[in-house]
Amino acid sequence: MTMTKNELRKFRGILDARKSELERFTRNRDGLAIDTSPDELDRIQHATEREMAIGNLERDSSRLREVRAALRRIDTNAFGICLDCEEEIGPKRLAAVPWTPLCIACQEAADRASNDPGIAAEMLVDAA
Repeated sequence: MTMTKNELRKFRGILDARKSELERFTRNRDGLAIDTSPDELDRIQHATEREMAIGNLERDSSRLREVRAALRRIDTNAFGICLDCEEEIGPKRLAAVPWTPLCIACQEAADRASNDPGIAAEMLVDAA
């Protein structure tokens, strides 16, 4: 089932909005400042807050790359097609995660591989 122009327009709107939101988040680096408080507990708390801010920035930057890639897939008529198996990505999955490049089966396989180094090694051998 190929997506209609209206469906693609809807997904583009959702992705554009998410992209704008993420661009605002990734520009905000207030929590990254290093605090040199003389109090040890304050330094520890600030270091913890800084680590959390760095983690959030990394996560948001990664999601921004995914959203931009999804927008490029819309432009190249590849949106909604799994990058691994080249089958259509289910409409429920796209509704939940519009920036996803993988169908649910391929995503689950990728998740299993990333959690088990042995599977990742097997996949590399199979791909060669």
